[in-house]
Amino acid sequence: MSLHLPCPNCGADVVFRSPALPSRVCDACRTMLVRSDAGLAQFGIAAALPFDVSPVQIGMRGTEGGQSFDVIGRVRWSWTDGAWNEWLLLFADGGTAWLGEAMGQFMLLREHAFGDVRSTTLRAIAKGEAAQVGQKVELFGRRLFIADARQALCITAEGELPFVAPSGWQVYNVDLRGADGACASLQRDGKTASFYQGRYVTLAELAPRGLRAIEGWALPDYAA
Repeated sequence: MSLHLPCPNCGADVVFRSPALPSRVCDACRTMLVRSDAGLAQFGIAAALPFDVSPVQIGMRGTEGGQSFDVIGRVRWSWTDGAWNEWLLLFADGGTAWLGEAMGQFMLLREHAFGDVRSTTLRAIAKGEAAQVGQKVELFGRRLFIADARQALCITAEGELPFVAPSGWQVYNVDLRGADGACASLQRDGKTASFYQGRYVTLAELAPRGLRAIEGWALPDYAA
């Protein structure tokens, strides 16, 4: 059941759809909020979202693995050669996943405890070593390779999130890819590492509804 609370900055109705997600950007005034037993605390103002041409938007619905989901949040990241989106998906059973979107490709990733990762390469990267693009990594019985590694800067965020994502937040991001479509991602924030694992997907296989309308771009048949 959704939780409705008044924004402490502007008074607008702030809706939390998931009890497991503590952070929310107010849709009305873009104040970054964190929920606790004491109520809502403010953590600054999220920067305005820059223009992009993503067909995904908050409110889009789809299906994956036989379960329906809604897009409820986004973090927009930048690096020296571009930018990408990470969309938060809320599934019907209350679980979440991330849909990473960059240059027309999509990665569906779920968070896993980094303590379960036995790769000495990834453990060294988590401790501060630089990743080597092309290096092979054994991960849960699969062979992947490091596809890229970059310093990433958070541009802004919107919607519900599992953490506060302030503008200017910097992380070291490492993406891995396997020959069978498997993928993984490691984000290092100081001495803390977060790990995500999943696969590459297409929008078509997610059966999306509620794609963003973009001038000059016709909605594909699968989304009509």
